[in-house]
Amino acid sequence: MKKKENIVIIVLLLVMVIAIIGVSYAAFNYSKEGTTPNTITTGVISMTYTESDNVLNITGALPTTDKTGKSRTIEGEYFDFTVSSTITGNANINYEISAKEEGNGTIDGSNIKLYLTRLTDDGEEELMTPETYNEEKSNNSYTGRPAGEMSLYTSSMSASDSNTYRLRMWVDEDYNPQGDGGNLTFSVKINVYGLDGDSMPVQVNEPKLDDNMIAVTYNGTDWVKADSSTNNWYNYDKQEWANAVTVSSSTRDSYLSAPVGSTISMDDIETMWVWIPRYSYSIGSEDGTNYYGKQGDYLDTTPTQALPGEIDIRFVSTSTKDRGTAKYIVSEGIKDNSWYTPDAFTFGDEELSGIWVGKFETSSSNPSANYGGGNTTELDAMIKPNVSSWRFINVSNAFNVALKMNDEGNRYGFTNNVDTHMMKNSEWAVVAYLSQSKYGKLGNDNFTGSNKEVYQNKSNQNITGCSYGSPGNGNTDYGCQYTYDVNINGTGASTTGTIYGIYDMSGGAWEYVMGNYNDMVGNSGFVSMPESKYYDKYTSDNISTACNGNECISHALSETSRWYNDNLYMESENYVWNLRGGGFPTSSSGIFYITDNSSNGNVDNGDSFRLVIAPSI
Repeated sequence: MKKKENIVIIVLLLVMVIAIIGVSYAAFNYSKEGTTPNTITTGVISMTYTESDNVLNITGALPTTDKTGKSRTIEGEYFDFTVSSTITGNANINYEISAKEEGNGTIDGSNIKLYLTRLTDDGEEELMTPETYNEEKSNNSYTGRPAGEMSLYTSSMSASDSNTYRLRMWVDEDYNPQGDGGNLTFSVKINVYGLDGDSMPVQVNEPKLDDNMIAVTYNGTDWVKADSSTNNWYNYDKQEWANAVTVSSSTRDSYLSAPVGSTISMDDIETMWVWIPRYSYSIGSEDGTNYYGKQGDYLDTTPTQALPGEIDIRFVSTSTKDRGTAKYIVSEGIKDNSWYTPDAFTFGDEELSGIWVGKFETSSSNPSANYGGGNTTELDAMIKPNVSSWRFINVSNAFNVALKMNDEGNRYGFTNNVDTHMMKNSEWAVVAYLSQSKYGKLGNDNFTGSNKEVYQNKSNQNITGCSYGSPGNGNTDYGCQYTYDVNINGTGASTTGTIYGIYDMSGGAWEYVMGNYNDMVGNSGFVSMPESKYYDKYTSDNISTACNGNECISHALSETSRWYNDNLYMESENYVWNLRGGGFPTSSSGIFYITDNSSNGNVDNGDSFRLVIAPSI
């Protein structure tokens, strides 16, 4: 029972600051002599900001759950404000709503949650899930928002419009007020920034959900159904990658018709997926020689092989396929020909807007079977946490298990609009690169120094989603030190450092990927190699010449060789299949770890595999 005198007070100072920079100018006409007038009209842009009379002033505030904080409707527990625009002609405003701590608060912002919605005729539309107060390290050159403020919402307007927003704020439920003396305060001012100009740069490609995939978010306890009609169920800027699930056939109709916010029981979930949107990347060099990424805002030291820096990422549409050097010198800046769109986003003849990647190592429909499944195609694939991964299966059987997932009448409800397959080496790479960017664990402020590396799964029982609680390489044998949903110690094993990332990519079981030496089948069980879109062919055991005599750009080979001191051993004519991740009980594991396979694709080493969905355009 919390003592009544230990009271936390939140006061929101309603200092509404508008900073519209260069967004009001007169229309002008351009013409030249000729038989037909040529006229360009840019139009006029104006923006107004109106605050309501109500004041968010919560006194006697005690820690509360997100569910309670989101539902507060008593006057004084929320604040409404309106942003309006008048736009004529061909003009555009990029704008951003932000929060900035005001004064000298006596409770740390890490204990405060903010929540933003937009008022609609049907109620409220969630724009930002409850987020801990956290100031951005860099500015936004597209909206004019400076560094040092918390971004709440970013959008653009190209026509006259008016939107009313509602802000709520509360003390996080994890805060313990015992002994704080009470009467603590935290205040913010709400700012709006806007710039005229072109539309915002290409954003994350919208996740392509198959008919029976369900978008989900995490409410702190459970996975709940998200509103997939908006883009508010993911936020890559905050390391919240889009997640989706499939459920059992007996519960599918119920969940598909359930309202947004409904809890989806883990007992009913059969597969869990994470969206990797199409992007281009470039790897920087701080010294002009070694390409270990840039130091940027997320690393306190100059990047080295042991502690590499940021990989630059820009999200692109399917119409973009950059073929630059994938390298640049940081002091000279990124040039147009520095960008490269990874090979993983080209599937046969199709350019993909992104791919869905299995959130965990694959498990089977009978995880209690020997080795979580064994060398068979009779079982069905599952993707779930806290179960034994499917091991001791050869490459061809793993490949066929993946393919049959979208056979007609499959248990998952997949249609022929998707292609389920075993992960290729190049597809592993696009996850690793994104993790090493500002959108992944590297950009997560909850981790510093060597803890930027994805934590290892050291479970000696090969339990999916487990975390060692550090990136250390100790050979400690545990059943499961931290489960995937334990904040920091558990989520540190994901590619984002949040629960929204991908797990088991450092440690766990070794994972076969479809990376092969010169179409040699080895002991994989294949009689001949499958269709070329399903695997990456390497023609040399030299990482500098493995792609038909050239460097394999975007495959996490030479470009990221031994990053985080992860080993790299290419396949060869003796060992023709690739393994990734570094599995228990090896003393060294990592997301950039790659090795050949002494069993040549057979079951001898107890290896697992991962699943990918390529959605059709």
